[in-house]
Amino acid sequence: MRFTSVSVALALALVSIATSVNGQRADDQIDARSLALLEQGKAAKAAGKLDAATDALESALVVDPRNRQAFVELAEVARARDLPGKAIRLYREALVIEPNDVAVLRGQGAALVSKGAVAKANENLTKIRTICGGDCADATQLAGVIAKGPPVTATAQKAPAATAEATGEN
Repeated sequence: MRFTSVSVALALALVSIATSVNGQRADDQIDARSLALLEQGKAAKAAGKLDAATDALESALVVDPRNRQAFVELAEVARARDLPGKAIRLYREALVIEPNDVAVLRGQGAALVSKGAVAKANENLTKIRTICGGDCADATQLAGVIAKGPPVTATAQKAPAATAEATGEN
């Protein structure tokens, strides 16, 4: 008698877990509507319509947040708009879904360099080389970006002149 209530509770728990797991989609099945919106975003990006591309790609992520390619394309749009911080965050979201994607690691590394985080970009380069088992095209491209270093900003160009004026050197 005392085992009946425990066994009934366990049976109910198993039934409820089994039905919730059975209703979920596999990770590799992205919603078709999300894929269609991804294609619209890619087309808009190729046409140079960055606002339309952003709208379509963000909609694709609302429909299915597991659409890793939408995160990657949105990161590329952010880089085209010269928003490396946003691009880094979007690449990070894509890496949560697939941590060993060397193209995403390369893109994030390039965005890190443009933000000035060369040490972090070198960590990405090390990860790429580990995944590739040595040098590969993605590792070579990121190494080239790291070698060029972060871009020189207008503020950085004016800084030596401002320092010379402040010390009275002219």
